[in-house]
Amino acid sequence: MNPIWLPASLFGGLFQAWRTALQQRLRAELSVSGAGLVRYLYGLPFAFMFAAIWLTMRGDAVPAFGTAFAGFAIAGAITQMAGTILLIMAFGHRGFVVGTAFSKTEAVQAALVTALFLGERLPLLAWIGIVAGVAGVLVLALAGRGVSGREIWRALGQPAALCGLGAGSMFALAAIAVKLATAELDGVDLIGSALVTLVVVMAIQTGLHILWAALRDRDTLRAVFRTWRNSSQVGLLSALGSACWYIGFAAAPAALVRIVGQVEVVFTLGFAHFYLREPVRWHEIAGLLLVVGGVVMALIATF
Repeated sequence: MNPIWLPASLFGGLFQAWRTALQQRLRAELSVSGAGLVRYLYGLPFAFMFAAIWLTMRGDAVPAFGTAFAGFAIAGAITQMAGTILLIMAFGHRGFVVGTAFSKTEAVQAALVTALFLGERLPLLAWIGIVAGVAGVLVLALAGRGVSGREIWRALGQPAALCGLGAGSMFALAAIAVKLATAELDGVDLIGSALVTLVVVMAIQTGLHILWAALRDRDTLRAVFRTWRNSSQVGLLSALGSACWYIGFAAAPAALVRIVGQVEVVFTLGFAHFYLREPVRWHEIAGLLLVVGGVVMALIATF
């Protein structure tokens, strides 16, 4: 594994937490669809700029796109969008917390899929770290609302939980598809392959989302262009975060990247406590310890 995967995963979590905070503020001006579209539409120019700068610095030409690359890129774009739709469906079932929590099982799902179909083998300690990290996210999301272990198990049959698990599956498949796509590009280094893949995937997502909005939701499309100042900030952070994720996926097993990237919840809670002055609750301490412990175990197993 290339060691760049570790800082890439950490910064991916940071940029994602930051983007989510700005996106929540933007929700006052845009619909759910619009808030999702700005990630692709305004992130694409930044992704293109990152790729162009890197390839120019290295003196590399744009690699040729083969059939396999195109297939994996399309699969990554569609599964990521499908995951987002399933997560929104979970919210529609009045299950914002439950849906989000179960979508975070993507690290475990990615580890299982890559072990079964790609032959990626992780040390036992890494598996323990992955499970601990996911458990920490579940504690953070659910324990503070008086949800017991029995109720969490019972919630697995609820539509919100099923949609959340489905979203996690789609996000896991998207990570794997991106990893496979980057491996299909010749003539560029690891970072170059990740950035070029990001441009292609974001272009596909932008085209599909704009087409849907033009046919079904033109008011949202107009609002997205009207809010370009705030939307461009979300786009920049989205491109930065995705660039980090893609570099991580190209350099290491997807499951490790995702479990380390779950430090996103640490950044999010840190912002809430230090800037919003919200009190610390016991379940947040327990959840954070599990997340951080999971990350540490995964890193020890790796290095």
